[in-house]
Parts: sequence; C-alpha cells; structure tokens
Amino acid sequence: MVKPPRGYRHRTRKLLRKKVREKGAIPKLSVILREYKLGERVAIKIDPSFHYGMPHRRFHGLTGVITGKRGRAYEVEVYLGRKKKILYVPPEHLRPLKG
Repeated sequence: MVKPPRGYRHRTRKLLRKKVREKGAIPKLSVILREYKLGERVAIKIDPSFHYGMPHRRFHGLTGVITGKRGRAYEVEVYLGRKKKILYVPPEHLRPLKG
C-alpha cells in the first residue's frame, strides 16, 4: 500500500482559511508596512493569501521576539517546547502584540 503524501500545507484546510468577509481582501497597508523594533514581541498569524515566506503551520498562533532583519523579512525567535527556533518571516504574517 502506498503511503499518503504529507505536504507542507497538510491538514491546513481550516487553519489557513480567511473569514467569509475577508475573502480576497488584502490586509491593511498598516500591517504590511509596519516596522518592528528589535526586542518587540509579535504574534505569528499566517495569511494564506501570501504564499511567499509563509512559515510552517506549526508556528501559527505562536508568540516570538524580533531579533533582526533580513531584507524585507524579520528574524523571529520562537520557542517550540523547550527548543528555540529562528524563523525568517515577512511582515504579512506578523501582528504586533498588544500591551
């Protein structure tokens, strides 16, 4: 028997889906053009309409700290269990934390 494929977006039908009212709409320009400072805490919220630089689904909803910048993307430090991971995420997939 052949094993089923386990792709990069495997089992993301509900996770990576926009709300009905948001369909096809691009996010606010303030979200895309926002500049983050070093040490600022951000939430990783994957926007499915932007495929470029999309982090893996396991990081969706996690909180990280900005540690640097690479071109347009930001270097985000995230803890996954006890392991520290470094992600390079464009601003379309980041949201500032309130507070």
